[in-house]
Amino acid sequence: MPLTKMEHYLVLTDDLEQTRQFYCEALGMHVGPRPPLEFPGFWLYVGDTPCIHVAEWETYTAHSHKQGIPVSTRGAGTGSLDHIAFNADDFEEVLARLERQGIKPGKNIVRGTPLRQLFLRDPNGVKIEINIRMPAV
Repeated sequence: MPLTKMEHYLVLTDDLEQTRQFYCEALGMHVGPRPPLEFPGFWLYVGDTPCIHVAEWETYTAHSHKQGIPVSTRGAGTGSLDHIAFNADDFEEVLARLERQGIKPGKNIVRGTPLRQLFLRDPNGVKIEINIRMPAV
């Protein structure tokens, strides 16, 4: 059976609140329903889709090891995974929102196309790409 969609990615963190604040305040996501898992964390939604699961590193690791599930080791950035990408509609609004949070993203304007991109890192070193396709004039 082929895959049908991407469901979510997991961010492990030592600071749940800082991670929640980044994704909610800087990127406009919101915390939504999460089952009663055996470790602290939350699920972050875009609209009604739970895109990012966040878990406290130590308790998640202990729980996973009890289940026989391997856990990624700590490392700078995102290791083999380079970035996670999202789409947005309004370049100026996204940029202003990030700057209000003290975030200065890298910008890439793809010449000859309507694509503008912003690049930034979350508090855990995960690189985020935001793609904004400008309407044709």
